[in-house]
Amino acid sequence: MTTAAGNAAIYYDPEGFDTSKPKLMGRHAAGEGFIQGFARHANADALYAFTGTRPEYDHFRGMVSAATGAERRTEWLPRNAVERLAEPGGLFVPGPDLETGAWLRRCHDPAAWSLTGVTHTICTHRVMDAIGGLLTAPVEEWDALICTSDAVVRGVQHLLEGHAAYLKERLGATQTTTRAQLPVIPLGVDWQRFQPGKDGAAVRARLRERHRIGDDDICVLFFGRLSYHAKAHPQPMYLALEAAARATKRKIHLVQAGWFATDGIRDAFQDGARALCPSVRTIYVDGRKPEIRERIWLAADIFCSLSDNVQETFGLTPVEAMAAGLPVVASDWDGYRGTVEPGVTGFLVPTAMPPPGAGDEIARRHFADADNYDHYLGNVCQSIAVDTPASTAAFKELIENADLRRRMGEAGRERARSLFDWSVIVRLYQELWTDLAARRAATAAALRGRKPVALRADPFAVFAHYATRMLDAECRVEAAGQDPGERFRRMSRLRMNRIGRQLLASDEDIAALLDRVRRNGASRVADLIQGTEERDRWLLTLGWLAKMDVLRVVP
Repeated sequence: MTTAAGNAAIYYDPEGFDTSKPKLMGRHAAGEGFIQGFARHANADALYAFTGTRPEYDHFRGMVSAATGAERRTEWLPRNAVERLAEPGGLFVPGPDLETGAWLRRCHDPAAWSLTGVTHTICTHRVMDAIGGLLTAPVEEWDALICTSDAVVRGVQHLLEGHAAYLKERLGATQTTTRAQLPVIPLGVDWQRFQPGKDGAAVRARLRERHRIGDDDICVLFFGRLSYHAKAHPQPMYLALEAAARATKRKIHLVQAGWFATDGIRDAFQDGARALCPSVRTIYVDGRKPEIRERIWLAADIFCSLSDNVQETFGLTPVEAMAAGLPVVASDWDGYRGTVEPGVTGFLVPTAMPPPGAGDEIARRHFADADNYDHYLGNVCQSIAVDTPASTAAFKELIENADLRRRMGEAGRERARSLFDWSVIVRLYQELWTDLAARRAATAAALRGRKPVALRADPFAVFAHYATRMLDAECRVEAAGQDPGERFRRMSRLRMNRIGRQLLASDEDIAALLDRVRRNGASRVADLIQGTEERDRWLLTLGWLAKMDVLRVVP
């Protein structure tokens, strides 16, 4: 792979990058972090935003400016000018759907730019359908779906293999793999943001005093959405901390920083903590608040995330915890095993789940809408186990050994800096885009001239048999009256005749054409539009003029 810097426009919708909303999800935090990291570290002359409106572009510029503290050059690529994506040479979509962009690109030039998507969760129907589209959409080898972990690659490949088998059975398909690249690039963190700074000790003291955590007490932190069915079931954490508290005789505080989607979920967490870890003092703080997200790490001694949910794919919070210098107790689950280094930056706790085939009924119920997405996740999660004795042993070892906590914390801080800081991740993105551009340049010519999207075809082709005659090059038209120019001005002012006006010729050009028809009489369409570079625009315009009875088609 080359080391030259590539670039791509960012498909930007403010909703997908907004961490201020009440329903904060991991993909929002990851999206915001990417924009900030890209703005700070991208080796690019300009940052491109592909948006639907000017206010959305202005929002993008504001995020870039806030991230850099300076004015970086940005460029707006409106979605109605999709051909301009050739300028940066790529489009980055903050999700897995390459299918829509691939079909849209085929309407212009399939080799004009590359498409890049990224995975977050891969267990929703929408995402699974998008992955299936990698086999049937016109994606090419200069496109890529970035997988955030090795676990994601294996999940994506399993879905592709199953869908390819169906296509072979149904259509006799011989292409059984996607042409798109599936590189592994993790999510990133702003490593510097998690460093304690000169006032770190004072902030830690204030936070612990505010939450009544003694100097010699142990504070364990969980950070993330508080959901037992869709994030991490807390029972293994509660049971293990209770056992560790009894074994070590230490005062343990569990800070759970996040948010509850419903009062019922909040009550379930609180009831569970009272029943399962009465010796542990539990504290709940709102992890959506910026001051909590920025500082709560300083209050903790140990970070814990025993994820057991299939909606998880990477797991950003253990990386953030390592950046903050905390030892990590995490489940041996999906992307966690690629971020936490066992015995060095923390402990990975074994997990167990039923074998393939046991979940067929769960999948069928969700597909039939007998269960919604949340129930689907809960049904799966309830049969996934995290090893409680191993969790207890990990907590016990860290609680009893301050030097181990320090060593693992320092090792985690260095691992986060060297592997997951945005300066590293953005470079990997740009190297990927450079590689995709090279692939595009090497084989692009063979694709030019292919037919565009068959199922989104020209309506005048699909419905050509509806009309009596074609308003084609050999057709002849004549003025409907003595003064077609005046008739045009009168008819075109009517609101009902303004539909699609942006697709048609200008008033000035139409006036000149009507004057020629008035002077010359009945004229061939081919003669009227000869020499123009906008043949299709003029054919639409002639149809419009005939519709308004400004011109008439000669039998």
